[in-house]
This record gives sequence, C-alpha cells and structure tokens, in this order.
Amino acid sequence: MAVAMKLLFLLVCSYHSLLAHARHGPNYRVLATGSPSPDAVCTELKAVLPSSGGGAVVPLHHRHGPCSPLPSKEMPSLDEMLRRDQLRAGYIQRMFSAGTNGTRDRAQQSEATVPTSLGSSLDTLEYVITVGIGSPAATQTMLIDTGSDVSWVQCEPCPECSSQVDALFDPSSSSTYSPFTCDSAACTQLGPEGNGCSSSQQCQYIVHYADRSSTTGTYTSDTLTLGSYTISSFQFGCSQAASGQYGKTDGLMGLGGGPQSLVSQMAGTFGTAFSYCLPPTPASTGFLTLGASSGGADFVTTPMIRNDQIPTYYQVALEAIVVDGTQLDVPPSVFSGGSVMDSGSVLTWLPPTAYSALSSAFRAGMAQYPPAQGRGALDTCFDFSGLSSGGGEPSVPPVSLVFAGGAVVNLDVDGIMLGNCLAFAATKDDNSGSIIGNVQQRTFEVLYDVGQSTVGFRAGAC
Repeated sequence: MAVAMKLLFLLVCSYHSLLAHARHGPNYRVLATGSPSPDAVCTELKAVLPSSGGGAVVPLHHRHGPCSPLPSKEMPSLDEMLRRDQLRAGYIQRMFSAGTNGTRDRAQQSEATVPTSLGSSLDTLEYVITVGIGSPAATQTMLIDTGSDVSWVQCEPCPECSSQVDALFDPSSSSTYSPFTCDSAACTQLGPEGNGCSSSQQCQYIVHYADRSSTTGTYTSDTLTLGSYTISSFQFGCSQAASGQYGKTDGLMGLGGGPQSLVSQMAGTFGTAFSYCLPPTPASTGFLTLGASSGGADFVTTPMIRNDQIPTYYQVALEAIVVDGTQLDVPPSVFSGGSVMDSGSVLTWLPPTAYSALSSAFRAGMAQYPPAQGRGALDTCFDFSGLSSGGGEPSVPPVSLVFAGGAVVNLDVDGIMLGNCLAFAATKDDNSGSIIGNVQQRTFEVLYDVGQSTVGFRAGAC
C-alpha cells in the first residue's frame, strides 16, 4: 500500500514557481500568455505532497491537455467557453435566489416524462480522473464536479449514448454489480425529482442539467477502485441514455455535499474531508484526495457555509479583495450573499459593485498596457501585442481574496487572468452571491472539511 501511494504522489504535479518582475517592483508577477500547443508535453513531476493522512489520492488532469487520457485535445473557443460559463453561473445564482421552490418550479417546466433532478452544466467541466468500476475493474474516465451529487457512467446496452474514450461499462461482466429496487433506501433518497420508478421494479434515476444535457438509467451499486483503494457498494447511475457534450468522457463523479455524492458515500471509509489541486495549465497535473487531513500550518482556513435547502454546494464568506496591497473600498453588505466554491465554473463571478472596484484597481495597475476589446462577460482586457516583438511577457499586480476568519488567499498569477483578460466577471446585481471559479483555484490544494465545517487553501500544491 505504501509503495502504491508513493507512486501516485510521483504522478501529481510539482509546484509551479513564478518569478517576480522587477520592472514594476517586487509585488508584480510575470504572466505567461502563450497557450499550450496541441503537441505540448505533459508535465508530471514529483508532487508537493497533498495533505492526505492515508487517504486515496488520484491524479487529476485538464481534459483538453496533453496529460488527459481523452483522445481529443482541441479546446473550445474562448467565446464558447464563456457562453457556457455564464449559463452555469446564472443557474447557480438562480438556485440560491429561489431556494427549493425554484428547483421545483423548473423541474415542473421540464419536457421530461418523469420527474427531474437538476444539476449544473456539464459542458463547462474541465477536469477528469480515472477510476475503476466493477469486478474486475473496468477503467472509466470521469469528469469531476463539486456542483453535482449523483455520479454516473455510460453502460451497456446504451443505444443513445455519446462516444467515449473507454469501453462502455458492461454490468454483466461485473460479479459485484447490484441494481437497487424501487423500494430501496438508496432509490428513495433520490427523492421524487430524481427517480422514475413508475414503470420499473429497478430504480431508475434521471438528471437534467442546466445546459439541457441529461442522463437516465438504472441506479445501482458496484465496486469502485480509487487509487490504491477498493471500495464496495459504491452507488452510481448506470446510464442507458445520455445527451449533451461530454467530450469523450465516460461519465461524471459528483463531489457535492448531498447524500449521493462520492464524498458522502465514502465518509465511513475516508472521513468527511476531501481536497483537490487544479493544475496551473492544461499541460500539468493535479490531484484529488479523499481522506484529506483537516489542514495544518500550510493552510489558511475559513468557515464553510451550508444551505440545508441546497445541500450540494459548498459556500464561504468572501469579505474583501486586495489589489497590489490595497483593499478595495467595497461595502461589506455587497458580499453578504456568500460565495460558492465551484470546480465547474471557470470565472469568479462577483456582485457588480465589487467587480467594478476590482476592474478599476486592476486597470490602474496595468496602465502600461493599452486596453483591448472585451470577450463575452470579460471586459477588463489588455493589448499585449507590443510585447511579442520584444520577447517579453506582461506583468500583473497581485490580487488577494480575503475570507471570513482572516484567511487571505494570494492568487497565483495563473489564477488572475484568462488569456489577455482579468478572469473575473460581474453578476446581474448586488443581491447575487459570488462564485469562486476554477481559474482562481489553480495551484492551490483546496480542502473541503465537511466534518469540521471549514474550507482551506494551501498555496503551491501543484
């Protein structure tokens, strides 16, 4: 076991170090603006070890990068990615503004013939892990999402499934496959909006996502191989019909806070804490840890906020933003809606008052670069074309997020900008909560300790 764990640690990424840019003083940092080429080499170096005290650790890859097991490395256009991200952000904000009544109303408006459990958009998800399902274990490459609870893979027979990198999971080939009946506790736990048992003795799950993709099939259990661990009776959906853009992946692993999620199911084995590190670029590797320790001296922590009506999402309290050492003049009430930590959102979405202050301060710190036309929700953009002839790279002012309890998260330079634009956007009004997207989470080990009700950040973890 110890040897296997060490091998896993060697697979995950090393700290992505960055040099200060002396031209603007010690606080400004260099931003690499070039995009990885399709034939870029995967960087899988020795890791800065995650906080696991003996839990399961698996490598985590950007699905479009050279480290990805998926055959297609072609990334969606920036415009398409931003369009999808805006849809996902709008869905999450509507969930919190409407509560459970909003969920019920939208479910009733669905065209599905059975009740619907809504989830976040799938086509914004960017990170994948590889696990084994069944006995013997069949390799499955799955998207991860903190905004989803129900995990699922595409299964034989599946006349309406998308093409995928691995063979469809074949339940008949697994000696431990065990579908749930409609009167089972696991099926009942899906709730009236999540199962369609009216015409079947086996539990039938259905999930419709905000981007109009969907999956439906048999709710079942089987053995899960996660890193060097083998776990029995893992509950998941065996999809016989799926629609949407999954990018050749085999399914989804839900990391939300609901009872069906991987995290909740594995609590008896690994405890109630998990963490991940999203790599700085698609050409490098991160990790996912189940059974992460409850922090340590290397972590800054802030209280976790949970909403009983919407248990899937993990929230924190963003209290302030600092740009180049100066805290923005934003009334505390602007942040009162809380902030959702979301691995599936790309940008960080802020109430307009907070975003306007951030944009103005950031523009002031980037005054040496001409402004550029915005793209979608991104409107704080810069023209770096003048640097190409001189061989230089732009330098950016540091940005820090300050959370409740005094947790100061100094964003990595790869977590500040997306291309030539500030990787933040404005929500529709100041009554909307914030969303902390995956760009800002890059290179941090982000710890979700549900038992201790804390969220932690460890810098330079991958």
